[in-house]
Amino acid sequence: MEIKLSHKNPWSWIPTLYFAQGIPYVVVMTISVIMYKKMGVSNTDIAYYTSWLYLPWVIKPLWSPLIDIFKTKRFWIVTLQLIIGASLAAVAFTIPMSSYFQWSLAVFWLMAFSSATHDIAADGFYMLALEQHQQAAFVGVRSTFYRIAMIAGQGALVYLAGYLETHAGSIATAWSITFFILAGIFLSLAIYHRFVLPYPVSDKSVVEEASSAAVIKEFFRTFGSFFKKKEIVVILFFLLFYRFAEAQLVKLVTPFLLDPRTEGGLGLSTSDVGIAYGTVGVLCLTLGGLLGGYVISKQGLRFWLWIMVFAIHLPDAMFIYLSYVQPENFALICGAIGIEQFGYGFGFTAYMLYMVMISDGPYKTAHYAICTGFMALGMMIPGMFSGKLQDAIGYQHFFLWVIFATIPGFIVAMLVKIDPEFGKKKPI
Repeated sequence: MEIKLSHKNPWSWIPTLYFAQGIPYVVVMTISVIMYKKMGVSNTDIAYYTSWLYLPWVIKPLWSPLIDIFKTKRFWIVTLQLIIGASLAAVAFTIPMSSYFQWSLAVFWLMAFSSATHDIAADGFYMLALEQHQQAAFVGVRSTFYRIAMIAGQGALVYLAGYLETHAGSIATAWSITFFILAGIFLSLAIYHRFVLPYPVSDKSVVEEASSAAVIKEFFRTFGSFFKKKEIVVILFFLLFYRFAEAQLVKLVTPFLLDPRTEGGLGLSTSDVGIAYGTVGVLCLTLGGLLGGYVISKQGLRFWLWIMVFAIHLPDAMFIYLSYVQPENFALICGAIGIEQFGYGFGFTAYMLYMVMISDGPYKTAHYAICTGFMALGMMIPGMFSGKLQDAIGYQHFFLWVIFATIPGFIVAMLVKIDPEFGKKKPI
């Protein structure tokens, strides 16, 4: 008989829970792009259809109350992880099919909705299962293992797929094997969490304690209060346009790295992309984010805002250099990608802290979720047309356009108002 403990050592489940949270997001947003590129799908179709996969993260605040109303967050976590694991296996089965693109996209849609819902449940469970001081202590552990998931997905798994491409006989077989391995890992995580996650006393469905109608009514009141914020138009413009250029760039980076030099790309192998973008790039992204958080804690967000605006946008010019010069030195390519990703990680810190600032108040959790929805929308819409644009004008002109597209990011930064003390670490 299983003993249902309300508390367990956080180290036994927080690292694996947030590793599991990161994997499906990386698969849907990055690995799918690389796989489709290797399978011969056009940049127009890749960018358009994979950008639609952002939609669950855009609208997830709309169904977040359901996670509270029905069942426990523990139930949702384990169930959704099983669904995601099954989805990964389903992708592996669809890849050898003649109509793999349509079927795999349908499965990625299921995975995206499951992953977005899993985010809601996991973050809620984190707050219920830990005391407040533990929540603060483990916030760094959360982000670290989420980043490790990115490296495992974009780095190790992509490298594995590249290795299998040269040994498995065909690209389709290589990616099918990769997804079967990934499915096995993820289903193992689901089984592990079924037995290891604690049973917090407060983790109850709302229908046990209050009517669902009352919860829905409160949700709409909370949702409406967000749009009554002072300067809501400026807030929305910042959330939607701060990363207008990056939203377009991110969809074409891996196709550019993989495309042959005769087509304007760098002609890297799949394994090389796993090292350059999935490992070096993610490590630099993480370091940039850590430095950004540190310097803001010293002098505040307002002091660092403009430095971060330049940091997130100007390094995009690295891809202008790469597209015009098409260097063959792999270390040089990794260095250029590292610079761009470091700048992105450093500059994105301002965006994250801005969302924290405008979410402050009695509904901070719900308002932050709404902010993340607009954040995803700001990535989704520009990404949808980026592939068609690149196919029309080529990589060199596309990366020049990306630099031009940074202008809205500078404009919205001019409009926001930030408390000079916000973000500073207060003296004890």
